Amino acid sequence: MKKPAIKGEDAAAEPGADDVVSEETAAADVGRDFEAQEALAKTPRAQRVQPSAEEVRRAFESGEYLYSDKMNRRTYERQKARLQAELLKVQLWAQETEQKFVLLFEGRDAAGKGGTIKRFTEHLNPRSARVVALNKPTWEEKGQWYFQRYINELPTVGEMVFYDRSWYNRAGVERVMGFCEPNEYLEFMRQTPDLERMLVRAGIRLYKYWFSVTRDEQLLRFKSRETDPLKRWKLSPIDKAGLDKWDEYTEAKEAMFFYTDTADAPWTVVKSNDKKRARLACMRHFLSSLDYPDKDHRVVGHPDPLLVSSAHHVIHKSEHILGSSMHPDQRRG
Repeated sequence: MKKPAIKGEDAAAEPGADDVVSEETAAADVGRDFEAQEALAKTPRAQRVQPSAEEVRRAFESGEYLYSDKMNRRTYERQKARLQAELLKVQLWAQETEQKFVLLFEGRDAAGKGGTIKRFTEHLNPRSARVVALNKPTWEEKGQWYFQRYINELPTVGEMVFYDRSWYNRAGVERVMGFCEPNEYLEFMRQTPDLERMLVRAGIRLYKYWFSVTRDEQLLRFKSRETDPLKRWKLSPIDKAGLDKWDEYTEAKEAMFFYTDTADAPWTVVKSNDKKRARLACMRHFLSSLDYPDKDHRVVGHPDPLLVSSAHHVIHKSEHILGSSMHPDQRRG
């Protein structure tokens, strides 16, 4: 498929003084995004350069990224601040109505999961918003039920918990790198839909986000981590070992979606080649799914269909999925 040249209204500007945005500047620009959206709405569809629904579907299947530019910092900071104000409204509503939120952030290495969590929680009250990023299991934890250490971190009423990687480690890195036995992997796939169904029926609002990045972009981010002393800690030996296992991770991802994308707990895929767009798109998806007091619908808007999709667009329509959903060590021939 030929890649459509989609250029956003916020095409990347040359770096400079405009990249530093004060609160006063952001406040002065409050109405400009709305004006741009309204102007776009008045533009005849024939004049808009937008891909068709079929092109979007194929792009999600292939992993292709449809934007040709990146969002500039000024636009990003302005929109982020207003979406974060909406997140605060959600947090207050959750406390008043005793809601419980679990947000899982999964994806390939260097896909932007941690950065998105950071922007979600940047202005939330830390007393009722937690980030869970567990290290490898201890000897004691290895002897427990696999899900046990993750369940111990579930929220109480009025709390939001953000998992920076979750129990889905078993579906991805453990399967690909051989850190679990085939029967452990298959049992995980059997148990996970039941577990998530119980969580949802117990009143937990569960969101599962998969951050998708192209191979070229992932390599660029890895190289940046190698040379930047402030980012070097992000590049683990497992990350380096997984560089040559792109296809294996793709297969594991599709098998995971095949088994665990359910009506009770669906997966949402976020394309994250442009980290700024991905963060905003994820926030908008989360906020647009909720009906909370004083919601500003013009700020929240709708998730960008070029960036956000359900998992069924990602599972290729081919016969290999039943075979790939098995652990590699259990295949014949």
